[in-house]
Amino acid sequence: MYQVSRGIYRELAPQIVTGRDGHEAVLRSSESAVERLATDRHYFAAPARSLFREIRIHFPIQDQARVWAVVRDYMAAAERALAELTTCGRDAFGNTLQCRATTRRGTSCRRLPSNANGYCPAHQHLGVTEELSAAA
Repeated sequence: MYQVSRGIYRELAPQIVTGRDGHEAVLRSSESAVERLATDRHYFAAPARSLFREIRIHFPIQDQARVWAVVRDYMAAAERALAELTTCGRDAFGNTLQCRATTRRGTSCRRLPSNANGYCPAHQHLGVTEELSAAA
């Protein structure tokens, strides 16, 4: 994931017009967006859009279409890489995946989640409930 955030910064660095502070802000924002995508992707609805909104103030108007394209492509690649990892039962840091639900005792479920929503087969109904509440 480190390569994705650095790749975004390297491609966009020549167009940054807000000086050294702008360079630091773009790098920091891209690193935090990619890290959040890796650690909390089920609750990160539009990672490319939120990153673009954070960093677009550091670029001139005529370059913003290119900035959006770079951010969109890199974040899509990161999402594909994470989806590929989760099919192997690992997260971005190599840890074994666990179901997002908690048991009746209050401990976290230890079963392997499905790739679709992060819940194991026994807790799939929680994923459906989330989708319904998000649609409402």
